[in-house]
Amino acid sequence: MGTRWASPVDSYADYSQPVIVHGPIQSASMTGRVVVNPPKLDQHNAGTGDRSTRPSTGLTIDEHMERSHLAQRRADKWLISGSLLIGTAALGVFGLPLFLWGVRLLRRALRDGLSVRPMLVTLLGYLVIIDAAINTVGWALDLVANHTLLARVLLNGWGNMFDAGYFWHYNELWVGGAAGPGEKAWEVGLILTVFTMRIAAAIGFLQMKRWGHQWMVVTCWMGVVIWIGYVFNMTMFADVRFAGVVLPVVGWWLYDIFYITPFLAIPYLHTVNRELFSD
Repeated sequence: MGTRWASPVDSYADYSQPVIVHGPIQSASMTGRVVVNPPKLDQHNAGTGDRSTRPSTGLTIDEHMERSHLAQRRADKWLISGSLLIGTAALGVFGLPLFLWGVRLLRRALRDGLSVRPMLVTLLGYLVIIDAAINTVGWALDLVANHTLLARVLLNGWGNMFDAGYFWHYNELWVGGAAGPGEKAWEVGLILTVFTMRIAAAIGFLQMKRWGHQWMVVTCWMGVVIWIGYVFNMTMFADVRFAGVVLPVVGWWLYDIFYITPFLAIPYLHTVNRELFSD
């Protein structure tokens, strides 16, 4: 379908009425940035889930953007709630359905032609938040609450199943918690720097801010350094960390393979159109 431009056909054109545009349009801001998802203004109930048979009367730009904003907020409420629960690790089973429902709402809005955040940006942003939150909560529990019943059940159980660094001489160091060689240094260093930085960067990334995109690039490359260093540390002390556990090497791959998310995000972050992110 071609583009239709509204133009006066005579000197008596009424400019007080809103212009109704049907069909795909391409719009740009004063700075030349193209709209993320070009709006389809000929849909009567886009994003509302209402499949009524009333004839479409078209939407103005303001009406379209208002519906897009409401659809985005509705999806984000579910996505944020699910991410918070998944980020606690222990309540992840309750957070996953909420997160998936938010994804479904966002897909519905995209299918209805609303100008919402791209799906790949949404998934990368929230998965980075979840990844950083799980590490922060788990390691903070080991660092400052290692004598609690919750820590002794969850972390010792984790150590018995996968990583003996959380079982071997647990709570015998002067700091307490995991006694695996090098583990406390990783915990303190990464909680205070990379993981908090990644959460902040992901929030800006989800808001389509340019600084969020830039810091996502930085922290994802830092994640590569962390992954290589942590893997090498565990390999050097494999006799401590994998001896006598239920699932040694196989179990390590089951949970640690998910930490390669920085590797997966880096190609997209370096190739995405940076003009989509505003100052």
